[in-house]
Amino acid sequence: MTKKILVLCTGNSCRSQIAEGYLKHFLGKKAEVFSAGVETHGVNPRAIITMKEDAIDISNHTSNHIEEYQNIDFDFVITVCDNAKERCPFFPSKAIKLHYNFNDPAKAIGNEEEILQEFRTVRQTIKEFCEQFSKDHFN
Repeated sequence: MTKKILVLCTGNSCRSQIAEGYLKHFLGKKAEVFSAGVETHGVNPRAIITMKEDAIDISNHTSNHIEEYQNIDFDFVITVCDNAKERCPFFPSKAIKLHYNFNDPAKAIGNEEEILQEFRTVRQTIKEFCEQFSKDHFN
């Protein structure tokens, strides 16, 4: 049976979208991957740009609210920011809950190149986390 993974963030615009993209990349058909937010802010265009730089297309992703998935029995719930962890609704499930507080690249300041560099830095950290998660839980 395919395992189900939910990646949860505040606005489902950057970090959770990047993690969803990498988990789908690393796990392929081994898992169904969803992402959601405790709010929805739309998919951040810079997240799309920086993922495309690493040959992963998330341009068709949507920003979803956590309530849309309340009837799915997830195997893993991964929160990728402290705010989402604190506001994460109770899941009456057997889901293994994991947490990693990634920096929010949407809060980066500076010129466009400096902001994109912060997105790349966060993207790399999330990529490493997702690759390790895949090895730890799916090998």
